[in-house]
Amino acid sequence: MSAAKNYYLTTPIYYVNDAPHIGHAYTTLACDVLARFKRLDGYDVKFLTGTDEHGQKVETSAQAAGIDPQAFTDKVSQNFRDLAKAMKFTNDDFIRTTEERHKKACQAIWQRLIDADEIYLGAYAGWYAVRDEAYYGEDELTKTPEGKRVAPSGAEVEWVEEPSYFFRLSQWEDKLLKFYDDNPDFIAPKTRRNEVLSFVKGGLRDLSVSRTTFKWGIPVPNDDDHIMYVWLDALTNYITSAGFPDTEGEFAQRWPADLHMVGKDILRFHTVYWPAFLMAAGIEPPKRVFAHGWWTNEGEKISKSLGNVIEPNQLVADYGLDQVRYFLLREVPFGNDGDFSRQAMINRMNGELANDYGNLAQRVLSMVFKNCDATIPEPGEYTVEDNQLLDAAGALLATVRGHLDRQHFHEALEAIWVVIRAANGYVDHQAPWKLKKEDPDRMLTVLYVLSETIRRITLLLQPVMPDSTAKILDQLVISAGDRTFAALASGVSMKAGTEISKPEGVFPRFVEEGAN
Repeated sequence: MSAAKNYYLTTPIYYVNDAPHIGHAYTTLACDVLARFKRLDGYDVKFLTGTDEHGQKVETSAQAAGIDPQAFTDKVSQNFRDLAKAMKFTNDDFIRTTEERHKKACQAIWQRLIDADEIYLGAYAGWYAVRDEAYYGEDELTKTPEGKRVAPSGAEVEWVEEPSYFFRLSQWEDKLLKFYDDNPDFIAPKTRRNEVLSFVKGGLRDLSVSRTTFKWGIPVPNDDDHIMYVWLDALTNYITSAGFPDTEGEFAQRWPADLHMVGKDILRFHTVYWPAFLMAAGIEPPKRVFAHGWWTNEGEKISKSLGNVIEPNQLVADYGLDQVRYFLLREVPFGNDGDFSRQAMINRMNGELANDYGNLAQRVLSMVFKNCDATIPEPGEYTVEDNQLLDAAGALLATVRGHLDRQHFHEALEAIWVVIRAANGYVDHQAPWKLKKEDPDRMLTVLYVLSETIRRITLLLQPVMPDSTAKILDQLVISAGDRTFAALASGVSMKAGTEISKPEGVFPRFVEEGAN
């Protein structure tokens, strides 16, 4: 496949000190939808996720659990694999930073940085937040009422003094600003780009990139007293999976990555440190980093202490997998913070899935089954109204593609729902149940136009709701080979004369337990 049709996207690799929660599911879901969409659109996709398993926080958590760090990470990493399976994520690779291939890649990029004189040995004295695995300047800290210093994230900091290797980040300010200027789409959304520009223009300090006070990490080449700073280690996963340090073969085909999807809390690592590390090592930075927002639960910040952590498996058990996938990408403009509310979930399920989309498919296919001898009818001449609906459905692929290339998931779904609502309005206006008596030939055309509209909508919704759309495409008797976006090309449409079975509803209304 030509290089122009490759697409490489990544989630952040998730830190194994906790169980997966809605934030992890949200990021990986967004990537899964993009990966599925690109595959249907003819791309050779590589979709990477995985776990970040080194660092002081992991070592401390393992000690608290009374087991060695490798056994601890083996157990917790599996939880993230299990989540991917439960949510039907289609990642092509799952990387663990404890793998040998990753150690090899990390030590290779370190050696490149040493050879380029981008790393030097010094000593670190400053504030460090174990929770964030991040260093902070005094000017970034605030004090709690008890007098404890805390990072902007709220994490407690401790004073650390130790020998350390440093990356010459201070020399990258102008080069980074030029890179951002030359690549205006590198950081999204725009508010995040402004944050990064402001941070870099404020001046960069050399970055400590090794630790000596604990041992759970990748050894620095030729200096076993040091292990690599966890963020240099973690970020390198993106090139490890692409085959680095072998820069031929897959790496030449896949890198630079098309998209790193991250949460807004790790924006700085991905848009300042990572491109600087890469350029210093003579490697191209990724094409784009998109930082999405955080979820609250019924208006409250999510925290373990409040006991309101949203567990993805429980959501799926309560509402259904496709319903959860749809809601998470529909409810909030991607990039903004969002609030999960039970009522909002039910409203989307009943209003948009059951009433709008599910009801459209169910009533149209029921009329075809009942009034057209269970066969997709042969259309007659199209009216202006027929062409308007067909043209709207026909224009959707380009519209949705444009939105998803900018990670505007909610806008992509809204564009599809505009056509769904138009189709429901067309049903009411055309009234095929009346045409059955008054103009049966016209009824056949109306039902064909609606069947074709449902086919196009459903093909486009596959990446978001794979199971439900598969059921509707089965009811339309669309073969497996005709479910890619090639089947949305101009001139491709439903085959009249196809026999269908009696349709069944795909999106049942959600009824609260105890409701009448």
